[in-house]
Amino acid sequence: MEQHHSKYPIGHIVGFFLSLVMTIAAMFVALHTNLPRPTIMSIIGILAFLQAGMQLFMFMHIKESDNSVVQVVNIIYSIIIALTIVLGSIWVMHN
Repeated sequence: MEQHHSKYPIGHIVGFFLSLVMTIAAMFVALHTNLPRPTIMSIIGILAFLQAGMQLFMFMHIKESDNSVVQVVNIIYSIIIALTIVLGSIWVMHN
């Protein structure tokens, strides 16, 4: 499978600016809105999830692999580990 590599990394530039936009949006929602706290936390969580997914495709080149099944299994495993750590931490902090 032949891959075309450009000298100018436009995908990386776009990914960087999208990351900045999502980070600034989360900061704006947290600091400059009067939304209820659970709504703010939900918006920040959604933006974080979208940013992580975008970075997987823009910077980690997930879609450019020869063995996509292995990468899908690795991503699912990583999501399970991340959810276990986050939800476990929240559970411990509330109990």
